[in-house]
Amino acid sequence: MYAVVETGGKQYKVEVGQTIDVERLPAEIGDTVTLDRVLMLADGAEVTIGQPVVEGAHVLATVVDHGKADKVIVFKYRPKERYRRKIGHRQPYTRLRVDQIEV
Repeated sequence: MYAVVETGGKQYKVEVGQTIDVERLPAEIGDTVTLDRVLMLADGAEVTIGQPVVEGAHVLATVVDHGKADKVIVFKYRPKERYRRKIGHRQPYTRLRVDQIEV
């Protein structure tokens, strides 16, 4: 059984026991998070697609860790104008372990 959930403006295909990195959530390590924007559920040959979400379905996950992704370098340059800007960015994330998919 798997589900497609939406959090942080992105969609993730999740299964029980899987670990995913999502946009930073305001939760402490060890807390249980409920992801209630379930867009699709699949259990074998039976597939349920939400309009836009599946009613009564949610995914329970445990917060494993908080961290920052690898650094992305943004370099702006305009020739013949002496304009150069080098900026680094590290996106914060929350690592979740999927415990249960409930319908």
